Amino acid sequence: MIALLDGVLTSLVYLAASFVLFYVGKVAYQLFHRDIKVVHELAKDDNFAFSVAYIGYYIGLLLSIGSALMGESNGLLLDLMDIGVYGILSILLLNLSVIINDKVILNKFSLKKEIIDEHNVATGFAEGAVNISTGLIILGAIHGEGYGVGGPVVTAILYWLLGMAILFVTSRVYNFITPYDIHEQINKKNVAVGIGFAGALIAIANLIRFALMHDFESWLVTLEDVAVDVIMGLVFLPLARFLTDKILLPGHDLTHELVHQEKPNQGVAVIEAFAYIGGSVLITWALSS
Repeated sequence: MIALLDGVLTSLVYLAASFVLFYVGKVAYQLFHRDIKVVHELAKDDNFAFSVAYIGYYIGLLLSIGSALMGESNGLLLDLMDIGVYGILSILLLNLSVIINDKVILNKFSLKKEIIDEHNVATGFAEGAVNISTGLIILGAIHGEGYGVGGPVVTAILYWLLGMAILFVTSRVYNFITPYDIHEQINKKNVAVGIGFAGALIAIANLIRFALMHDFESWLVTLEDVAVDVIMGLVFLPLARFLTDKILLPGHDLTHELVHQEKPNQGVAVIEAFAYIGGSVLITWALSS
């Protein structure tokens, strides 16, 4: 009975620590986005585009904080120290990633203009997906850190940089394999294309997360693991698109549904996004078995 109570109390302490980190993440977002009035956008302007992007940030934050809470216990005091160090690190990396991705992956338009001024929901989905993808990469980077060059914190940061570089490359590959310009369609407020792009980004990030979660052995082993998983993902993306076309939407053309109709089919886009994400989950399960 005493052991049970100790376990419950310890869990409550960890939960309290995670809520503290969540609040720090909220404050950090506002510090990094001083020109955005969050409450005004959510409650006054009813800005759905911002809501989608903002929730994406919190999902990414949740995944990032989770990286600090996962793993074997080293005792309550050491665990809390690790949660504090890696929790703050994950929050910093997440917010830096948002800025980097806005300049790199979503570099063809002004996110503030698209989301805040024009309420472009397609851009909101793309921004939200980038935030979630970043959270997945941080989860893999911090959970999979080890004693590489410079120690565990440096290794985690290098893992993060590797994951972000791969996410950038794969986003370009996805734009290349689609028969339309994703950025152009998102600029046109095509929500369906934004949803499909979001699914592709999250699917690839999940594969990167899986590859990075292995404990550090050597950079050669890490690069081999990441290369195998990412190549599988790049092969899978067009395959998933084809299967969505032929199996989930028999008799209909996916590109026509998303781009060439007067009103792009958002329901079909959700199916496309599910195919990407579901396939990536199945791949990680298969590789884990």
